[in-house]
Amino acid sequence: MSRVANNPVTLPSGVEVKIDGRDLTVKGGKGKLELSLVEGIQVSQDDNVLTFAYDSDKFRAMAGTTRALVNNMVVGVSAGWEKKLILNGVGYRAKASGKSINLTLGLSHPVDYTLPEGVTAETPTQTEVVVKGFDKQAVGQAAADIRSFRPPEPYKGKGIRYADEHVRRKEAKKK
Repeated sequence: MSRVANNPVTLPSGVEVKIDGRDLTVKGGKGKLELSLVEGIQVSQDDNVLTFAYDSDKFRAMAGTTRALVNNMVVGVSAGWEKKLILNGVGYRAKASGKSINLTLGLSHPVDYTLPEGVTAETPTQTEVVVKGFDKQAVGQAAADIRSFRPPEPYKGKGIRYADEHVRRKEAKKK
């Protein structure tokens, strides 16, 4: 049985939370995020601490999910989220320019990926892409979309992988 909802969310300085009926809005230095609460979940604010309650045991899991989502929103508007991708392969390159990333991945054509609203990307080197933003879901989805153009393959390890991802290698076929 999960007890995630029992942990309160502490608000850092500069973060404002507004609860208006079923709508919850979190504002911070990086941006503004909104969430619609489920019917059986109550959120209360005391100074800079948010606590979560639920009506019956059937809402227990949803209360934990809501608490996790609100915590991700608070961290996003105060510190932000980032995902780092590494390109591994001969001739694989990335170049970020404005709201798009140009990827050369050994295909017959270069791939241009347009970033969603609220997400930015940097390329510290030609083989690294850092996706940043204040919405954890949008950052993760953008990183997953970029990775899906050329996921890592298990024989040579070529492809786009997350920086903390371990690619399990297979041994080549023996004669």
